Amino acid sequence: MSIIEAIILGIVQGLTEFLPVSSSGHIELGKALLNVHPADPLLFSVVVHAATALSTLVVFRKDVISITTGLVESRKSESFRFSVYIVLSMIPAAFIGLFYNDLIEQLFEENVLLVGSMLILTGILLLITDFRPAKDKPLSFVNTLLIGIAQAIAILPGISRSGATISTAVLLGVNRTDAARFSFLMVVPLILGKMAKDLMDAKLNVSSDLLIPLVLGFFASFIVGLFACNWMIRLVKNSKLRYFAYYCFAVGVI
Repeated sequence: MSIIEAIILGIVQGLTEFLPVSSSGHIELGKALLNVHPADPLLFSVVVHAATALSTLVVFRKDVISITTGLVESRKSESFRFSVYIVLSMIPAAFIGLFYNDLIEQLFEENVLLVGSMLILTGILLLITDFRPAKDKPLSFVNTLLIGIAQAIAILPGISRSGATISTAVLLGVNRTDAARFSFLMVVPLILGKMAKDLMDAKLNVSSDLLIPLVLGFFASFIVGLFACNWMIRLVKNSKLRYFAYYCFAVGVI
């Protein structure tokens, strides 16, 4: 992987992690179009996902502090409940990651047909969501678990994680802004957990010739992610997901 290829893919990740068009799917399509064949298909994906996780922490730094303190606050506090919801939402995806990791890795090998099919499915979900009348239900244990299941399904490359979780939340009646906020925050512990697991399993061994491309890809993803995160919140609030649905249809068919 060259420096230019790493920067391009980092930009793709930073933009598509927050936009509902599947970052993992676009990374796989990007690798296929650029003819990039890394020895470890998941290594670059883990690095750039870490970058977008960091950009999420920066954008939602006040919420992150609230979640952290909420775990030690009174059980009746709003911060504590939100912290519990974050933990609950992680369970389905964590289960899949722990017990089906080898199967997941096989999906990240330029499976273009799968990515295209799942992008079309993502487009259908976004289109349905955009025409859903706005409601203002609070998060609960039940809808948080359902949002977590949507996140677990979105492990498939081509299904947008943010699109699946935001759409599920909105279809369940959650306020659109809260849906976007929760969607972006709920993935951070999973990304950090995935990195920690791979480090303990010694799976993230980086060769010297890949170090600079990975670092530049990381920073490209982080910087673009800062802008994309704020942009996506405004788009969800203003019900403009249908445009991304059309985009998913076009890319999926192509």
